Amino acid sequence: MSGTLLETIKSAGIVGAGGAGFPTWMKLKGSPETIIVNGAECEPLLRVDQMLMVKYAQELTAALAAIVEFTGAKTGIFGLKKKYSQAIAQLESAINALQNSNLKICLLDDIYPAGDEQVLVYTVTGKHVQPGQIPLSVGAVVINVETLLNIYRALQNKPVTHKFVTVAGAVHKPCTVKVPLGMVISELLKIAGGPTIDNFVLINGGPCMGKQTQPGEVVTKTTKGILVLPEDHPVIIGQRRSFSVNLKRALSVCSQCQRCSELCPRHLLGHPIRPHMAMRMVAYDKPDLSAVKEAMLCCECGACDLYACPFELSPRQVNRMLKEQIRKAGLKISWVGQDCQPHPARSYRLIPIKRLINRLGLHDYDVPAPWYTETFSINEVKLPLLQHIGSPAEPIVKAGDAVKTGQVVAEVPANVLGANIHASIDGVITAVDREITIGKTGGI
Repeated sequence: MSGTLLETIKSAGIVGAGGAGFPTWMKLKGSPETIIVNGAECEPLLRVDQMLMVKYAQELTAALAAIVEFTGAKTGIFGLKKKYSQAIAQLESAINALQNSNLKICLLDDIYPAGDEQVLVYTVTGKHVQPGQIPLSVGAVVINVETLLNIYRALQNKPVTHKFVTVAGAVHKPCTVKVPLGMVISELLKIAGGPTIDNFVLINGGPCMGKQTQPGEVVTKTTKGILVLPEDHPVIIGQRRSFSVNLKRALSVCSQCQRCSELCPRHLLGHPIRPHMAMRMVAYDKPDLSAVKEAMLCCECGACDLYACPFELSPRQVNRMLKEQIRKAGLKISWVGQDCQPHPARSYRLIPIKRLINRLGLHDYDVPAPWYTETFSINEVKLPLLQHIGSPAEPIVKAGDAVKTGQVVAEVPANVLGANIHASIDGVITAVDREITIGKTGGI
C-alpha cells in the first residue's frame, strides 16, 4: 500500500462519515482482497448516500479504483439496494467508462440492517466474519459512500470541511444539503423550512440507531441526518424510557418468546448472541456469564426492541449496559476457535424496510429529501476537537487568528489514532477550548 495515499487520507482528516467515525487511514493499513463500499443506507428516512451515488458516480468509481490499485485488492464492490435504480445506472455507466474490470456492483435486498458491516460482508462476498472479528479477518474492508467521496476530494488536495446531511421528519421542506462542519443544528433546521410542530425532539442519525440531540449542537464528520419527530412519537418514547423502567417491564411481561434472538441479525449470522437470555438474566438477577459475554456481540441495531419484541422491551438497552460494565471491569472477551455458520432460517427472518417503517410509525415521513441548491448564510461554526474514535486533535491556532477554508486548525500527533480538523469557513478564530469557534459574516 502506498504510504503517500495513507498520508493524504490522514492529512485530509477523513473518518467514517457515519457511525463511530473510525479514522480511514487506519482502516486502509491492512492488505484487503476486497474493498466494499457501503451504499445500503438502511436507516429509514436517510437519503445522503443514495443521492451521492447518483450525483458523484464518476468521482466515487475513480476513488474506488485508486484504492483498489494502491491496496492491491482484487476487487472493489459497491453494495447498494436494488431499489436505488438511478444510482445503479449512474455507477454502471461510470464503471464502464473506466473500463475497470476490478470494480463491480452488488445489489442488496431492501432489508434492515443491510448496512451492518458483518451482514454486508456476508451478503457481498459470502464470507462469514467470525464473532469478535472485523471484516479484514476475511480479507474485506468496508467504507462508507461519503467517506469514499472524501477520499476522491483528498486526492484533489481538498480536506474534509463539509458534510452532506438529510433533514427529514416533521419539517416543512425535507432536504439533503451540503453544509460546513460545525454548523449549528438550529440553522440547519431553518434550511428545511423549520419544524411543522411545536413540541419536537431531534435525532442525530437515523430513527433506529441515532441519538437524541439539541438545536445548539453542531454538525460533525459523522452526522448523516437530523430527524425531527414529535415528542410523543413511539420512537422517542422508546428512546426516553429509562433502564429501570425497562427492567421492571422485563420482569413483568417478558415471556421468553425468543423473538428478539430469532430476528437478531448477528444471531442469524450464527454468532452466539441470545438477547432473550440477557433479558432473563437481568430480570431475575441471576448472572449468566455466557449472556454477559454475548452482549459484546450486539451491534445495537435495535431490531430486537424496535421490531421483534411484542411488548416493546429493550434487549438492546440491556446489552448496552452489560457492555459498559465489561469495559469498566477491563474484562477481555475472546471467541477464538469458535467457528460459527449462518442460521439455516436466516433468509426467512430478514426485516423488510417498508414493514419496519410502518412498525415505527414513520410512514408519513418517508418522503423524498431532494438536494437543497439555494444559498444560505452562516456566521459561525464550532468545530469539536473530537469527532471520531480515538484521541482528540490538538489545536494549532489561537483566538484572533485569521483562517481560510481547508486550513488545518487542529492536528493529531504522529502514531496517534485520530483525525485532523480543518476550517470549514473563512473567518477569525474567536475561541479555542474543546471546540474551535470560527466567526464569519456572509453567505456560502
